[in-house]
Amino acid sequence: MLLQGSRLNDVSVMGLQTGTELARTTRPIINPDTLEILAYEVRGPLLDMHPSLLRVIDVREFSDIGLIVDSSDEFIATTDVIKLEKVYELNFILVGMSVVDQHKRKLGKVTDFTLESGSFVIQQLNVKRPLLKSLGDTELLINRTQIIEITNRAIVVRSGEKKLEPIIEAVRTNYVNPFRSQSPTPEHIDKN
Repeated sequence: MLLQGSRLNDVSVMGLQTGTELARTTRPIINPDTLEILAYEVRGPLLDMHPSLLRVIDVREFSDIGLIVDSSDEFIATTDVIKLEKVYELNFILVGMSVVDQHKRKLGKVTDFTLESGSFVIQQLNVKRPLLKSLGDTELLINRTQIIEITNRAIVVRSGEKKLEPIIEAVRTNYVNPFRSQSPTPEHIDKN
């Protein structure tokens, strides 16, 4: 099932054992290399460590009441998992990043994203257009397959347009119209 990433901001994390709210999500921890959410940073009065993380593999399910986990034992410190610690230290925040095409033209800024709820992999980016370009279309949806590179400053995507001018010019110079021929062809020579 596809979900808007904003639906998982400030969401309750419920414990299956107690049936109570254990914490609330604050931000996703996103691996910029794979656009995969590895964990959520959480806050709450019942947490022993600050900051605390909830790995997405420890989430049993997502429902109307929030993310459901077995117990408060699922919360970890940032230093508990080395790979997660490195991604956490990157402090990669997707929402608000600039999006440019491969020709360095600004397309807009990321306002939200769509993710697959089973794998927590980001599938699409919602991009709000700049003011002048928003007259035609106010928002773009960028599929993950269109992304070429993610830098510290921007997300680079493939351009949707292709330059056809060289192809058209080549067609114009190589095309010969047989009906506008200046010299007569052998079939039209008068034999009288």
